[in-house]
Amino acid sequence: MERTSRIQGFHKMSLQERHRILQSFSGLTEEDLKTLSKEGALDFETANRMVENVVGTIQIPLGIAMNFIVNGKEVLVPMAVEEPSVVAAASNAAKLARSGGGFFVTNTGPVMIAQIQVVNVPDARSARIGLFEKKQEILALANTQDPTLIGLGGGAKDLEIKVLDSRLGEMVILHLIVDTRDAMGANAVNTMAEALAPHIEGWTGGKVYLRILSNLADRRLVRARTKITKEALGGEDVLEGILYAQAFAEADPYRATTHNKGIMNGVIAVVNATGNDTRAIEAGAHAYAARSGRYTSLTTWEKDAEGNLAGTLEIPLAVGLVGGATKINPVFQASLKILGVTSAVELGEIIAAVGLAQNLAAIRVLATEGVQSGHMSLHAKNIAVMAGATGSLIDEVARRMVEEKKVRVDRAKEILVERKR
Repeated sequence: MERTSRIQGFHKMSLQERHRILQSFSGLTEEDLKTLSKEGALDFETANRMVENVVGTIQIPLGIAMNFIVNGKEVLVPMAVEEPSVVAAASNAAKLARSGGGFFVTNTGPVMIAQIQVVNVPDARSARIGLFEKKQEILALANTQDPTLIGLGGGAKDLEIKVLDSRLGEMVILHLIVDTRDAMGANAVNTMAEALAPHIEGWTGGKVYLRILSNLADRRLVRARTKITKEALGGEDVLEGILYAQAFAEADPYRATTHNKGIMNGVIAVVNATGNDTRAIEAGAHAYAARSGRYTSLTTWEKDAEGNLAGTLEIPLAVGLVGGATKINPVFQASLKILGVTSAVELGEIIAAVGLAQNLAAIRVLATEGVQSGHMSLHAKNIAVMAGATGSLIDEVARRMVEEKKVRVDRAKEILVERKR
């Protein structure tokens, strides 16, 4: 039988039928199939309704970050992440932040932008003004699409319209400004944009192609700040090192990329744990970091008048409590209960606090002993397991590798052989 990835009706098959095809195609063993068949909190039937062609589910560790105070409220933070040291680092940084009262966060509200692209408009600037004249009609038409959202106080609130020069000529770009309340809002704003498209074509004489939300959610900003006393931080040398690390990230995009990745280690772990859209958050954050035309740090760290370390983070965070996968996977629901949040903006505020904490932890380590010390201590356990260690041997093998500064699979195997002699 010819090996092909063109498989008719795969989406209609049972889990067992899909597994047999995978086995034939990829040489999976029976043990591999048993692994794919294991169910956690997310069962196969639910997963099969969430995405196409499901053959199993995958789990990553769900940890709890401790010590957080956000706007005066004690918070335990679920973080779903596979990378060692992320949860511990966030917890340690949050403990330091308690010296200055924790994290103080504000937001601009749950506002998203839908973009409607109009091309082949003969009089683009006149069409732009004409669309502004239709503003109330446009808003009313958009708001007929989601009565539930309107009933909750959300809905289309305003318009922005610009003429954009492109290599294919001028385009009229309409931004529909929508308050999405406790939803991330993609479905709501996309539905509104699609409903408006034929009307926009009629009014402008142009052709609408794209009509979809923007993931640069710069109307949905969250701003966090914290203060670490110089005593809690570890002294003047540590503070100075952090300030130099910050200046490096502000000036150099190569450093800024890794600097911001450290922020997103925390942000995405909470986004994962609550069933929100990691790709949208990542795209929006990195676009926002480059909004000046040059990619730079999302955070600032500076010395205050008393000589303490003051930090801030401003980041777009389009997250929700309703819609999408959040209501489907019971783990996401449990995470929201642990957080104790009652609105999407409150969830965004906690996520921003975690991002700022994660950044503090990273640059503090980089400015002192270096990243490998703490990270490799935790990573060593993974290496020990990969080498075949079980039970108490995992900790013993990990400890020896860290002491020797040889955290490698080959060394772990050697240690296991030595233990058997």
